Amino acid sequence: MKKSAIIISFICFVFSLNVKAQDEHHKGKEKIKAAKVGLITNRLNLTEEQAKGFWPVYNEFDSKRWEIRKSIRQITAESRNTTSSEDKILSDLKEILNLKQKDVDLEKEYMSKFLKVINVRQVSELYKTEQLFNAMLFNRLNKKDGKDEKMKMERP
Repeated sequence: MKKSAIIISFICFVFSLNVKAQDEHHKGKEKIKAAKVGLITNRLNLTEEQAKGFWPVYNEFDSKRWEIRKSIRQITAESRNTTSSEDKILSDLKEILNLKQKDVDLEKEYMSKFLKVINVRQVSELYKTEQLFNAMLFNRLNKKDGKDEKMKMERP
């Protein structure tokens, strides 16, 4: 009886740690998204009318792009398996290229959608701002993880 109580307590403890970690991960993602929205809003100088039309389109675009890039990351991670056959590796490479083409096609499709709600300068600024945000996020994450020095030493 005592053993089962200890086991149940341990399982509950591990479960609570997992829930807490997932909650913290979710909060971190929400903070990143809020920072991105703030930066884009600021840099694009959206009017209230533009913002009403822009954000639904952008969120749809960002969600679709996220799924494509997630698939690329998954295939890349799977292809690190050194026991894969050459046919599997070739198939993975082709699939990655197809997904990258989908990403480009998505950008083309959404550029025209963006141009219906914001002007061409704002669309250009959107792409620059996304690159800036990603660079800022990458740098911040590297500093937080202490990888900054390690990466400098690994680069040729």
